Amino acid sequence: MMMALGTFVFSLPTLAYDQFQRSTSWRHPGSDRVGARAARQYVGPGDDTIRLSGLIAPDLTGTPISLDVLRGMANTGEVFALVEGTGMVYGGFVIGDLNETRTLLFADGAARRIEFDMTLVRADDDSELDQRGRA
Repeated sequence: MMMALGTFVFSLPTLAYDQFQRSTSWRHPGSDRVGARAARQYVGPGDDTIRLSGLIAPDLTGTPISLDVLRGMANTGEVFALVEGTGMVYGGFVIGDLNETRTLLFADGAARRIEFDMTLVRADDDSELDQRGRA
């Protein structure tokens, strides 16, 4: 198991990603001041997004049905726990978007190669974790 999003398991037989990108931001709105730079104040965490991308080669690894399962999960609008195979718990995430590109097509339209990328957006409130100094 590489990672689990709710009950969906990312792995070689289902859907393996080959790139993991994470972007985290913090909010520091500014107030304009005359003759000086804007004053900034920390008001809390901003967005936390994870982007996964990879390849399905139905003859070798992965299955196109996995993309349909993820679309079904996204359609529920639910928040899913994201846990890495190492045991690292990232928190609750929603599926922000899911993109696929099908190439190397057979005569019947089936693809030999499907590239995908998806964005997961943090949706839970981690303020309790921060107040305790990390869980």
